[in-house]
Order: sequence, then C-alpha cells, then structure tokens
Amino acid sequence: MIFHRRWLRGARPDDRGGVTVFVAVCVIALIGIIGVAVDGGSKMRATERADYVAGEAARAGGQAIDSAEAINGRAITVNPQDAQAAAQAYLRSAGATGTVSVSGDGTTLTVVVTGTYDTKFLSVVGIGSLSVTGHGTATLLHGVAAPEGN
Repeated sequence: MIFHRRWLRGARPDDRGGVTVFVAVCVIALIGIIGVAVDGGSKMRATERADYVAGEAARAGGQAIDSAEAINGRAITVNPQDAQAAAQAYLRSAGATGTVSVSGDGTTLTVVVTGTYDTKFLSVVGIGSLSVTGHGTATLLHGVAAPEGN
C-alpha cells in the first residue's frame, strides 16, 4: 500500500505556486483596466475643458464687433484682427493654446484648442500623454425689427 500511495502522489502534477501566478496575472490585468478607466475618463474631462475654453474664446472674440459697420446698419460683423486678438487673449488667460479663424463674411469665429493630457497609469506601458482637442464656434446673429402693429 505504501508503494501505491507514493505512486499516486508522484503521478499528480505539482501545482505549488500556481495560485500565485494566477493572482499576479489577475492583479496586472486589473491594474491595466483601472488605468484605462482612469486615464480614459481624465482625457474625456480634459477634452470637455478644451471644448469649453474654445467656446468661451470664440464668444470673447465675437464681442469685437466692427462698430463702423454696425452703427451704419450695414452689417453686424467682427473686426477680424480685434476678434482674433480677443480670442487669443482669452486662451492665454485660460492657460490654453489654439488657433482662431474668422469666416470670410466676418460672422463666424472658430477656435480650436490643442493640448495634451499627461497619463497617470498608462505611462507604465509607455503612453506618457494623450492629445486633446477642443472646438468652439461663435456665430453673430442680428434680428430684423418686427413691424409695428396697430
């Protein structure tokens, strides 16, 4: 019987340490999933902020109305140089960088904010930063006076 028991024990594969390898693989995978969730969510928040800053910069530039055209009643347009300067000033005050463009007719101002998000977890696998882009547009509108009724 002793020989038989030894033979059975010897026939079974030795799985000592198998749980340790399994736990190590699971922990690494879990850290990877948490890293993607944290850095992905943070990149989304950075993109939302870039969109917000771009929109506000476009609004700031949209305030640079060409007063000569507006006073004469010909059109409500922006002064392109003043609008770009105002939008760039807003971007600087917000600590952002971007480009500002004015449409040919002077009624639409478009701002594109660019930046990066420095990753927290993904830097472990060599992804140190992710690019972030935000867009904002301001369109000048003016209404026509309603006809006076009796």
